[in-house]
Amino acid sequence: MSKLNIALVESEAKIILEALIEKEEKMAAICEESDDEDEVADVGNDLIEVRLLLNRLKEESVASYGKSVLVFDRNPL
Repeated sequence: MSKLNIALVESEAKIILEALIEKEEKMAAICEESDDEDEVADVGNDLIEVRLLLNRLKEESVASYGKSVLVFDRNPL
């Protein structure tokens, strides 16, 4: 299996984290709401992979940048 190593600055990590969280939420909703067993199985398998990636990226991002990397609020201060 090949492996990709990539270095991300904090803003890049936030963009990827936010996108993965949004994707995870949409996939989880499909699994909960769909009546199509094949769709649930396919999306469910992909959801497992997304969650594994998301958890690893969260851990590494928080370790590098602190918990603020998980704050996606765009409201003005």
